[in-house]
Amino acid sequence: MSLNLELLSAICEAPGAPGYEQKIRALILEEVRPLVDEVELDNMGNIYAIKRGKSDKKIMIGAHMDEIGFIVTHIDDKGFIRFHTLGGFDPKTLTAQRVIIHGREDVMGVMAAKPIHVMTTEERQKIPKTTDFFIDTGRSKEEVEQLVRIGDPITRERSFIEMGDCVNSKSLDNRLAVFILIETLKHLKDKEVPYDIYGVFTVQEEVGIRGANVAALKINPDFGFGLDTTIAYDLPGAAAHEKITSLGEGTAIKIMDASTIADYRMVEYMRKTADRHNIKWQPEILTAGGTDTAGIQRMTAGGSIAGAISIPTRHLHQVIEMAHKEDIQGSIDLLIRCVTEIDTFDWSFN
Repeated sequence: MSLNLELLSAICEAPGAPGYEQKIRALILEEVRPLVDEVELDNMGNIYAIKRGKSDKKIMIGAHMDEIGFIVTHIDDKGFIRFHTLGGFDPKTLTAQRVIIHGREDVMGVMAAKPIHVMTTEERQKIPKTTDFFIDTGRSKEEVEQLVRIGDPITRERSFIEMGDCVNSKSLDNRLAVFILIETLKHLKDKEVPYDIYGVFTVQEEVGIRGANVAALKINPDFGFGLDTTIAYDLPGAAAHEKITSLGEGTAIKIMDASTIADYRMVEYMRKTADRHNIKWQPEILTAGGTDTAGIQRMTAGGSIAGAISIPTRHLHQVIEMAHKEDIQGSIDLLIRCVTEIDTFDWSFN
């Protein structure tokens, strides 16, 4: 196993808040143009990397390129910035973090709040809210307004590192899936595939699966695969039934999440494919949260036969997300096998 960690690092560190995916989109386009027969963009900014197959049936693979972030809503008289979240945050994870405001130029800031030293006893015991925080750039109002406007996007600042057999970074959700889809397209570049493959790098998933909905309507796929991270709650204090998945135990095959019940035929196909090729896997049932799989499955005439490959990830929606290298490689291996052997399975209802 030899993952291209230099590419994965670049993908994770590129900014791309929902609705403001310009920089990560440019990086993806540079990578995928040489790999496929056609590349298209739609009005929302979804990327369609299309590899033609032997028949006109269509497979859609969705990997969202956006990351959770913020948007500037106010600049006060002292230059401190208020913001609104783009995506889901646990407010306590904002404490002591650096952020980048993408204005006329990139501006570094820090998430700040009332110092604990001057809090009342009641305030110290209170659960924090996102509205308790503001961004300090170390600049005056006049300096800030020369560079920052209301509506500018904000992303989190954190470098990609290796930790033992794992990788750790901001935005592994969902840049791991972006990486996995790119690596899959590299493998398929000179190979014949049974059906047309639409590798779609979607936008605005973190605010409601918006890009995937539009893409599925455009493609009308027969089959669909979502690619996204999932919770690995294999941590101290976790009961066995709470873990969802565990790091190092293989790629995960989605059975359901809060927005999708994966097609039972697709689940069976993915299980058998993994077993046939000795790809380590674990089942995933996630009772909260959803992925692009929902849009791929439902936003097409008659629906598509859809499932998902999920990458076990600790500390989701934080800047310290962690995934195991073997699980990442296993996800690539399973996706390659699933799209190249999909015509060998009996897809009838039984």
